[in-house]
Amino acid sequence: MARRRKGQDLHGWLVVDKPSNMTSTDVLNRVRRLLDARKAGHGGTLDPLATGVLPLAFGEATKTVAWAMEGHKTYRFTVRWGQATETDDAEGAVIAESDRRPAPEEIRAATAKLVGEISQRPPAYSAIKVEGQRAYDLAREGEEVKLSARPVRIDRLELLAQDDDDHASFACDCGKGAYMRSLARDLGELLGCHGHIAELRRLAVGPFTIEDAIPLDLLEQKTQIATAAELLLPVETALDDIPALALTDQEATRLRQGQAVSMLARSNLDRIRDLENGDVLCAMAGDRLVAIARFEAGDVKPIRVLNL
Repeated sequence: MARRRKGQDLHGWLVVDKPSNMTSTDVLNRVRRLLDARKAGHGGTLDPLATGVLPLAFGEATKTVAWAMEGHKTYRFTVRWGQATETDDAEGAVIAESDRRPAPEEIRAATAKLVGEISQRPPAYSAIKVEGQRAYDLAREGEEVKLSARPVRIDRLELLAQDDDDHASFACDCGKGAYMRSLARDLGELLGCHGHIAELRRLAVGPFTIEDAIPLDLLEQKTQIATAAELLLPVETALDDIPALALTDQEATRLRQGQAVSMLARSNLDRIRDLENGDVLCAMAGDRLVAIARFEAGDVKPIRVLNL
């Protein structure tokens, strides 16, 4: 006898305002049980210390996670000067100290050096894999972890306030793969005083913002007065920046079967007028997302087919 699938088939996104001292996986599992959802994943891990926007994908929305994670991100964070830690945040043991404290004008000069396309070394305690193992697992086992620097994009790094001699708060807009813990560490090194993240809050991931986010305790209350489906944002929310292409019923059927659809007929010229070779698009049948597809040499080719 086949094993019965557990949970509801829910499809869509839910944005949680993650509390501190919980892992992203812990939040996901708690919400999944709360909604009785069969399939779920999260769009971008937050450190246990961090709070803020944690997009959760359910059902077919899990097929759009990669696009959600490509979106810009916005953070607010506080740096504690004078101490370097093994994790580059307040959870790690202190490994170096300094009595020096930077002045605001020094901090602003240092932030300017970390804006743009920069080379950034990820924290040793990160989820990056080293020879098949997570870096943080190796670090916790006492192994020396040396991660190579990688290119990241920092669009804005602004000093908001020098809260006191030991702390300063910042705003950051960035692209995929940038670590705020690395920015705090690198600022401390540039300023000759050491530094680590004391507080971290994420305010946006692509189209998902803190205004959309539901605190975990409030979500538990909402599930008592609304169905799970009523709480979810549409699957295509993660694809707001991707152009849409309207399909005929016949074209939708072909894409659902994994087949390419030719757009070379003269009657299709208006529909593909704004598309360029290689563009990714949302293939739509009415208001229903059929597939994430790519326009190549006059054909629309499915990348991920959605069963909605």
